[in-house]
Amino acid sequence: MLTIHLPECWSRRLVQMPESGMGYQRVDLIFKDRRIENVIVLNAEDCQTDESFDPAELVDIQMHRE
Repeated sequence: MLTIHLPECWSRRLVQMPESGMGYQRVDLIFKDRRIENVIVLNAEDCQTDESFDPAELVDIQMHRE
């Protein structure tokens, strides 16, 4: 499991979004050419995922919907 730290601009956005549980959010990470779904983000800043990515390439972050 990788932990990838998000830039402050994305952390500020995540703080405005609801939590999925105590101290974490389940989100989908949107890139120009792909999407990584159901990623756990701790404290609006640290992504825990099995897929490597460059946070600079993020286009959007959306709440994950089951």
